[in-house]
Amino acid sequence: MIIKTVELETVCGITSTLPLNTKPEFAFSGKSNVGKSSLINALMNRKSFARTSSQPGKTQTINFYNINEALYYVDLPGYGYAKVAQQVKAKWGKMIENYLHNSSMLKCIFLLIDIRHEPSENDRIMYEWIVYQGLQPVIVATKLDKIKRSQVQKSIKILRNGLGVNNDVTVIPFSAETKQGREEIWNMIEDSVNSLDRE
Repeated sequence: MIIKTVELETVCGITSTLPLNTKPEFAFSGKSNVGKSSLINALMNRKSFARTSSQPGKTQTINFYNINEALYYVDLPGYGYAKVAQQVKAKWGKMIENYLHNSSMLKCIFLLIDIRHEPSENDRIMYEWIVYQGLQPVIVATKLDKIKRSQVQKSIKILRNGLGVNNDVTVIPFSAETKQGREEIWNMIEDSVNSLDRE
């Protein structure tokens, strides 16, 4: 995918109304510090368009990035480590649920999980929650460069077992450092957009 234009078009906070977009949306969800901003930057072919931070839980809004005037990357608030009050976390949860439930243009959601660790309870809850909303997330196993090549298949098996998913669920190993996995994610997005154009 050749990225010609990128624009942060809409930022939705807890009290914001979701935009009525007419282009397909591809959402990204994951625990705070899983590398979500780094993945989105890699997919946009930009170094730091999506804000990365050493402070987990920095994304507190739903950010809509207009890509090539053809589709949106939707950055959802991170869950898990954020040092925020439970009351605020509950509001974030409502915000994400509202988006998943009401966006008519959401075509795919990528759930990011750190390949080095077994999925956390939050990861499992998020996976089940997405499925409950009638969607089948694509799992992106991030931080691939942090493990040895010989450990990759074993780590993916642990990830699948931790989520309780079989081989029908797509798992894409990804590294923000080497960009391995980026083409595969791009291809999934392109195929989805092209299939919509044919309808």
